[in-house]
Parts: sequence; C-alpha cells; structure tokens
Amino acid sequence: MTGYETILYDKQESIAHISLNRPDYRNAYNIQMRDDFSEALTAVRCDDEVKALIISGQGRAFCAGADLNEFGTAPSQAVARRVRWQRDVWGQLNELTVPTIAAVHGYCIGSGVEIMLLCDIRIAAKDTVFGMPEVHLGMIPAAGGSQTLPRNSGESAALDLLLTGRRIVAQEALGLGQVTRIVPRDELLDTAWNLAVSVSQFPVPDMKYMKQAIREGQDLNLNEGLELEWRLARLAGQG
Repeated sequence: MTGYETILYDKQESIAHISLNRPDYRNAYNIQMRDDFSEALTAVRCDDEVKALIISGQGRAFCAGADLNEFGTAPSQAVARRVRWQRDVWGQLNELTVPTIAAVHGYCIGSGVEIMLLCDIRIAAKDTVFGMPEVHLGMIPAAGGSQTLPRNSGESAALDLLLTGRRIVAQEALGLGQVTRIVPRDELLDTAWNLAVSVSQFPVPDMKYMKQAIREGQDLNLNEGLELEWRLARLAGQG
C-alpha cells in the first residue's frame, strides 16, 4: 500500500482497493489526491488481472468533500473547477469496465457523494452522513452530482437535496437509492471484500457488457434498449 501521498492502493489477487488517505482532513479531496486517484484508476484500468475495485476511506470519514483550503483559494470558482478537471478522475471512474464497490462511512459529503454515486455497488456504514453542500458555498455541483443524484434518487429528491444542501443519514440514503445496502461499521470492509470476491468470479466481458447495457440503456427508449441488450448479449457469446 505505498507509492502515493494521499491514497492507499493495494491489490490482492483479482481485487484492487483504493482507500482515500488524508484522515487528519477527513479525506478532503485536494489536488494531490486528484493526481494520486487518477494514477491509481489508470493502474486498475491497465491491469488485466483486476476483476473488481473497492473504494473506501481511512479514519473517521469516507470523504468530507473538496479541500477548500486549496480549491477555495483559487482566483475564482471557474479557476478552481478548471484545476479540479485537469485530470478527468470522475470520467476515469465512470468508464471502468470492472465492477466498482464504494464502502463509505462517517462523512460522505460533496465530492465523497460524487465518487460514491459513480460506483456500481454502494455500501454504507450505519453511521454515515451524506450531503451536497454546494448551494451554501454559492456553487453548483460540477463533478457529476447534478447528473448522478437524479439518476439514482429521482428528480424531485435530487432537487430537494441540492437546493437545500441538507444532510441525510444512511437509512434515508438507502430509501433514496443513493446506497444499495447498510451494514454495521465493523462489517463494512468485510462486506465490500466479500462482494468483490463474489463478482470477480464471473467473466470480465459479462460484467463489462452488463454495465454497458444498463448505463447506455437509460438514455434509450425500451425498444432501443432491448436492441442494445440483444447486441451486447451476442458480443458476450449468448447468441
């Protein structure tokens, strides 16, 4: 688990694990973390042995949002956002073909929510608190939150959360589809590892085409979605 300043990266057999590692700052997302995270995601993408990825956080939080000591001191919000997007970390995560599992706890705020919502399976500890506080900072989400939140929670619920910036607990996040399951804090990583091992048993192409069918199908009508599913099934050798 060495080689990076702000994350821990480990691989055990076919399971890769990225853990955000700025515990003194509740894993606030800064420029160095952006660069480290990007390099680790590239390592996952280029490693044919990896069949599943877990993303977690060290210390008392998953991620408490962007580090405003860095992004907040830019000459303008536009410059701050441009600095954040000099590496398309969110695009890299979204485009991974292997199953991705977020294991969140403590604070999952702003960028933490955006990272989590780009993962395929999202497990939360019972103590997790979620929020998208951008409205209180005179900003709108610009790392995916305005797009992923309504896709998971629906338009009305997303507007409720984004326009008020209110925080919610794990049980409400489960009801809104932001997380897929809740577990006790001491079972979080074991649950994530067991899930990763389970999905890693299936052929990688099947997982790739499954993700593609679901993600691309959301923007199609039913007939087009069924045609997409048929094409991908044939690519997977099912016809």
